[in-house]
Amino acid sequence: MEVELGEFLLLASLSVIAAMYASVGHGGASGYLAVLSLTVYAENDPGWLKQHAWSLNLLVAGIAFLAYKRSGFFDSKLAIPFIIGSMPAALIGGYLRVNDDIYDILLSVTLVVAAWKLYTTKSDMSVNSFSNSPPVHIALIVGAVIGLLSGIIGVGGGIFLSPVILLFGWSDPKTTAGVAAVFIWLNSAAGLIGSSLSGQNVIEIGVLIPFAIAVLIGGYLGSKFGSEKFSQSSVKNLLISVMLIAATRQILALIGLW
Repeated sequence: MEVELGEFLLLASLSVIAAMYASVGHGGASGYLAVLSLTVYAENDPGWLKQHAWSLNLLVAGIAFLAYKRSGFFDSKLAIPFIIGSMPAALIGGYLRVNDDIYDILLSVTLVVAAWKLYTTKSDMSVNSFSNSPPVHIALIVGAVIGLLSGIIGVGGGIFLSPVILLFGWSDPKTTAGVAAVFIWLNSAAGLIGSSLSGQNVIEIGVLIPFAIAVLIGGYLGSKFGSEKFSQSSVKNLLISVMLIAATRQILALIGLW
């Protein structure tokens, strides 16, 4: 009974995380890694955790992208340069193996700074508050840096890309969510390929299937509410919350309390 209850709580947690992240166009990899680190699955190699988190990312980010695109919140002109720059870098990052302490420091600092910067930006969500897309060379560089970080850490990169787009006023929150979703999907795929090429642990289908069902349910509900029900300011505030939750988890891990 305890095993069954524990498994139910794990699946419910994954579903809730998927809903929260999908509501802002994200896949939820950092949340999945946080939850799995509290279970028996934490005993597996970090490569195993990353590969399963990326796999769940593919499902949730895919659903989020379809929801936001269907609602008219996607800009291919903005997305493509970021994607071109990020995918090769994400593959390389996924191939690399990084010390756990470096991982925790890198992610926690980045998320705290990004959340704070986003919180202190103006709250005006009118169309006039946003500028044109960035120059192609800037988008390529930003995409490459985020892609490399994403591959090393084991996430899709939306949690880095979204605040950058909003901080520089390159798009509104909902369109940013649509762009982040496809960015995450492609980076997760690239990272997954890179980690596989480096000989890291392969995915266990029997373990992945119940996880996948849980995040599909949560991802569908979250993306639907995020793309159709929430206001622009609500999406922005949700994004800040998601980043702070992920950052808190990393800081606690860094000081040995997680």
